[in-house]
Amino acid sequence: MRRVSGIDAAFLYGETPSWHMHVSAVLVVDPNDVPGGFDAELFKRILERRLHRAPQFRWKLQHVPFGLDRPHLVEDEEFDIDFHVRRIGCPSPGGPAELGSLIGTLIGLKIDRTRPLWEIWVIEGLQGGEVALLAKIHHSIIDGVAGAEVAMLLFDLTPEPEFDEVAPDEAVPVTSGGLGAGELLTQGARAVLQAPGRLLSLAGSLARQGRTLLGHLSGPEPPALPFAAPMTLLNGQLTPQRRFDSTSLPLDEIKAVKERHGVTINDVILAVCAGALRRWLLTHDALPEVPLIAQVPVSTRDAGYRQGDGTKVSNMSVPLRTDVHDPARRLHSIHVAAQNAKALRRALSGSKTVDITDAVSPALVNLAARTYTAVQLEDRGAPFNLIISNIPGPPEALYVAGARLASVYPMGPLLIGGGLNVTVMSYCGYVDFGLLSCPEVVPDAWRIADAIPFALKELVDSAPV
Repeated sequence: MRRVSGIDAAFLYGETPSWHMHVSAVLVVDPNDVPGGFDAELFKRILERRLHRAPQFRWKLQHVPFGLDRPHLVEDEEFDIDFHVRRIGCPSPGGPAELGSLIGTLIGLKIDRTRPLWEIWVIEGLQGGEVALLAKIHHSIIDGVAGAEVAMLLFDLTPEPEFDEVAPDEAVPVTSGGLGAGELLTQGARAVLQAPGRLLSLAGSLARQGRTLLGHLSGPEPPALPFAAPMTLLNGQLTPQRRFDSTSLPLDEIKAVKERHGVTINDVILAVCAGALRRWLLTHDALPEVPLIAQVPVSTRDAGYRQGDGTKVSNMSVPLRTDVHDPARRLHSIHVAAQNAKALRRALSGSKTVDITDAVSPALVNLAARTYTAVQLEDRGAPFNLIISNIPGPPEALYVAGARLASVYPMGPLLIGGGLNVTVMSYCGYVDFGLLSCPEVVPDAWRIADAIPFALKELVDSAPV
């Protein structure tokens, strides 16, 4: 029996009606060179024959009564791919505004917990004859990096699709039957009895991390602290509504800025986002005097990771230095801040022996999340202003049922009063930006997407030769 990890259980039980803990991606395919156009039924048949490559696509949850312990993942013996792959038409005329609104509506729907935790929507009727695939996968069974690998498993490197011979699962074994009610209750009772010991270990781990944090705060470049972010137009009480926007940048230009300034690609991505956000805030006359704080997810996978092991990610807080006018100075300040955040994350990881998600029962995680939103703490303070995630993607072209994959726009979830998530993936010479927003908090996120190319141009123009 495979038991869900602590962090994945937190994603499951921390979900509220306004915090949707699934990751998404909009995959735009160009079927104009495919005889007869894109065939959704062919795509579904190909996908069904390859599900053994990504076994978590056939797993469903088995919960422990009363949320006393983490749930299990078991094989869905009644798996029906028709429930998971669906077709829908984009409202006319099928442009970016109509597509963004439709995708936001679909992302705002929670994934059915009684079935394997994923959906793919085939969206037809786009301008230019393109087709969009909206993939939704719960964060408890996948993270961004693993999602990119699953994409490589599900898609083709040539226009001619291959049909797999169904093979046995060679990843993480999962029993099909699950535990009986009595066994689940026994497991839950055992978890309750072990809770005091886990909490004691957590207290010791937090004390060591506190000493580590104090040491870094006394340094010349202290890192950003949680809840140090200014309250801005990006923050507020989230609703279930969502909106999708996107843009793309040439990868060569980003690499050129990286080389000329001696920074990393991730630094350039953060600086591009910072420049676009600064421009947007200035148009609203709402630029704070202190910098915005971005929560930046970082992969913690090691060489022993196996497909299906779930989420392997931690976070670091990076000041975006939106208070700095000069683009080049802003980029170098972000570079220093990111290096300090990485050093702090490594130090905190070294002094941690148990994670809070492993020490606290899922029921308490659910209670904490719902209490946070019920008392409207989202309107009173911001642990961060937005989430920015950078995922390396495939350099070569991919194909879906014979159609070329034109663009990939990933999206992470919104949570804790942050009304914007910017997730970035490189693909085929471009860097695609997927912006997911809560329109009640950020009603014009499309303006931020439009400002991203201008922010890159500023950096290109400021780069020394």
